[in-house]
Amino acid sequence: MPDQLKGFFGVGVERISKPMNLGNLFRSAHAFGASFLFTINAQYSRKTARSDTSVAFESLPTWRYDAPEELDLPRGCALVGVELTDDAVALPSFRHPRQAAYVFGPERGSLSPVLLDKAEFVVKIPTKFCINLASAGVVVMYDRMISLGRFAERPVTPHGGATELPKHVHGGKISHLGG
Repeated sequence: MPDQLKGFFGVGVERISKPMNLGNLFRSAHAFGASFLFTINAQYSRKTARSDTSVAFESLPTWRYDAPEELDLPRGCALVGVELTDDAVALPSFRHPRQAAYVFGPERGSLSPVLLDKAEFVVKIPTKFCINLASAGVVVMYDRMISLGRFAERPVTPHGGATELPKHVHGGKISHLGG
């Protein structure tokens, strides 16, 4: 995870059908540097989601909401619904907000119409059909990291070798205008 990544993000779900996948999603969110977790109309316990080996909910603030109307995000944080709908923006074409909360629906259903209306953005992973919750979360978080992070350019060919990340150059002093 690059230290240069600015902003913050959270990961949440609305309803769930497979607790093991939710545990995996929360563990992955912890690994990718999420700032918080949340559930909406979903029961989560480490006992039923044994796949959260990092115990993310003990390391990150975790909020539980009974309904989408209760969702309360930090000021300036955009809600991004991840759903395979016709009008959603394809993830490779999406510009991630610096402050975002990504919400995923159940594997045997979709995000509720109330939550989709509440979302500032709706994105989709351009696949032929839905993938599991944990996999979808990793794809979105990885896309966020490579979109907002500062990394060296990829080599032109697979055998081109690694390139160095250019050193960040700070600009000169900004003088006051009109003064």
